[in-house]
Amino acid sequence: MKGIYRTLLFMPAIKKKWLEQSNQHVADAIIFDLEDSVPIDLKEEARNNVKSVLASVKWEKEIWLRVNKHLTGYAREDLRLATHPGISGVVLPKVASVEDVLQVHQQLLLLEQAQGLAPQTIAILPMLETAKALWFAYDIAMIERVTGIIGISSKNGDVERSLGTQWTPEGTESIYLKSRTVMAARAAGKTPIGGLWQDVHNLTGLKKAAQRNRQLGYDGELVLHPSNVEVVNAIYAPTEEEIRYYEGLIEAFTKAEKQGVSAVMYEGDHIDYAHVAMAKERLAYAQQLK
Repeated sequence: MKGIYRTLLFMPAIKKKWLEQSNQHVADAIIFDLEDSVPIDLKEEARNNVKSVLASVKWEKEIWLRVNKHLTGYAREDLRLATHPGISGVVLPKVASVEDVLQVHQQLLLLEQAQGLAPQTIAILPMLETAKALWFAYDIAMIERVTGIIGISSKNGDVERSLGTQWTPEGTESIYLKSRTVMAARAAGKTPIGGLWQDVHNLTGLKKAAQRNRQLGYDGELVLHPSNVEVVNAIYAPTEEEIRYYEGLIEAFTKAEKQGVSAVMYEGDHIDYAHVAMAKERLAYAQQLK
């Protein structure tokens, strides 16, 4: 993925004014949603809204497009719209197999050629919402055009229906699917994205859920409501306390190393080169957020 993705905020494409105001939100990226938030008979109007807004607004954020899936594959009209200037990639819902993603890859190749775009200009971000997709998470993540994979758990959602799990606020039932997604993404060198908190006005619950997802290794989350963005952004950003800890760790280790020591105690913890590497990564990430 091109940038930092602590939050990817959904915007219903049928709400033109909402799309126009997307730049005002602090989300790291915006997803213009053509799928579940748009009534079936208003899909064409939603696509027209996206075209109009992309042409009239100077975008400062990355824009993604969640496309519709039919029985025969993903909507051609939606994929064609994804080649419009300003779109970074497509979010594929209800991915059922590796073949689903490869089919979209081939369709995008033809569309990119027709539009005079370089091959693989349009990225793919698959949502692993079926048991089969979750099982083949690594194979999906290894597809070159795939820039990250999404492993979510939402109340009464597609994943719950596919796996037969029962949603709980604690998320115990989703630990395996989330960890599987994270491991597959990391092994493939791609970005793991989580979510999806539906009780959007329960910010305490959102914070706890985001903290659990962060602990499991996700880089960021899908977000349904603008009020949720700052909460999730804060969870995925190093705190001032963490920054001070990492800076102190590197300083302590550097002093020890000059004395010929490569393992030292720091604030009660044993540290060595591995811990320094981690500290440097977290500080570099914090610098990117500024």
